[in-house]
Amino acid sequence: MNTKYIYPIALSSFLFLVSSCSLIFDPIDTYSDVTEGVNEEGDEVVFRDKAAVEGHLVTLYNQMRDRQEHWYLDLLLIADAHADNAYGGTTGAEVIPFENNAIEGSNSVINRDWNRYLEDIARANRLIVNIDDVQDATLTTAERERYKAEAKIFRAMILFDMVRLWGSIPVITTEAEDITSETIGDVYGDYFPSQATEEEAYRQIEQDLLDALAAAPDNNPSDKTRFSKSVAKALLAKVYAEKPIRDYSKVIQYADELAADGFDLVSDYSDLFGMNASNTDTKMRNTQESILEAQFFSGGGNWVTWMFGRDLTNWNSNFTWAKWVTPSRDLIRAFQNEGDEVRYQEAIVYYETSWSNYYPSNNYPFMYKCRSAFSNIIKYRYADILLLKAEALIQGGGDLAAAADIIDRIRQRAGGLPRLSSSVRASKDAMLDALLKERRLELAFEGQRWFDLVRLDKVEEVMNAVFANDSGRRPQAYPFTETSYRMPIPQAVLDQNPNLVQNPGY
Repeated sequence: MNTKYIYPIALSSFLFLVSSCSLIFDPIDTYSDVTEGVNEEGDEVVFRDKAAVEGHLVTLYNQMRDRQEHWYLDLLLIADAHADNAYGGTTGAEVIPFENNAIEGSNSVINRDWNRYLEDIARANRLIVNIDDVQDATLTTAERERYKAEAKIFRAMILFDMVRLWGSIPVITTEAEDITSETIGDVYGDYFPSQATEEEAYRQIEQDLLDALAAAPDNNPSDKTRFSKSVAKALLAKVYAEKPIRDYSKVIQYADELAADGFDLVSDYSDLFGMNASNTDTKMRNTQESILEAQFFSGGGNWVTWMFGRDLTNWNSNFTWAKWVTPSRDLIRAFQNEGDEVRYQEAIVYYETSWSNYYPSNNYPFMYKCRSAFSNIIKYRYADILLLKAEALIQGGGDLAAAADIIDRIRQRAGGLPRLSSSVRASKDAMLDALLKERRLELAFEGQRWFDLVRLDKVEEVMNAVFANDSGRRPQAYPFTETSYRMPIPQAVLDQNPNLVQNPGY
């Protein structure tokens, strides 16, 4: 029998299985005899042939389409509703704590995300660890390296989300062997892994991405759904902007390499999130600005819009209950104070509802960047990386003029907003404030705001003030402190794995 994945399991179950032949976990994406079993010599194998490998690679890509809860839905709850961009939206006990800073380890959203991320990592590891053992001459060396590179980019993407949420996390890069009475001492740590430090986690992400650059597919302007070299470069730019291994020169390097790969801002901001004239399909896919996106078509639509607002392709579908991530008065005021009509109209829409949790039901705002069953979900886009380059220029080399030019370029695309003033351009602190504001308006409801506040050490300053400035926000349960920068490790996971330690403050 084959060990399929490393997952959190109950200690009692573990001890029971010691006396049996192995640990078996049947994942949601169950494998059939076509994708695993025995080879022609009768030996047990993970991947029987090239078709099995390619089938498993498809399961990795399917996570981008079919399993959006953790990497998109919940990430927006954390990044926007746990920050000042949004309220929780619904009155559910598992959502409100993100709004009023009352998150605990028992929260089911946090627990779901932790387990889903580890499932994704296990899927990536399965390909990375086993592909070189496949006995199929039609699977060339170049193909092996390319598939492995794509899986490493996927693993790095998942680890990056995890480390930014929890800090010290298990960094799992292998598959555990079967548990027997003879092997328990050797494999115990594989099934109950301890946490790596943040820096160790970032180093693994960095290594995966650097390894992938050699063999990953090139950017394809007509297909932005692939884990390409350009996706690796975008992730490297984001990784090098973070504190443990911050390197501003490399942020600039990879931002410039993405420009050389052909990425640029689209001239019309509505091309990124808009619908066609008849509201029957998304306006555009694979724009010049999109680096990685999930795409949805007839017969396999994007269900996440149910959670955020109306489905413009099916007007009354799933619109009888309150939605998540309701735009905050503070964000609306930020758009209005800036005179930013272009991005405001693309980010927020108003409908009449049957509920009034935060606003009058006859004029209720919704986040608008996922507006139909066929809307793209853009995971990475060039404007984000370009603004990170501006941040690196401010923080690293002190080239305030070059950073200001980037911010002005973003503002020009947003309906020709005024250029930054000479007084702002002359001050590093003022430039950082301008950058943070620009990222907020440009990237609202794209899962960035909370991580921007964390990266720039602005959590306490911004979040402890917003409750007094935003009359619609629920009362603050606890003040934000130096221990608020990370989410709690799920209590159920701690109960299962004695080698994990809860983050401070929880």
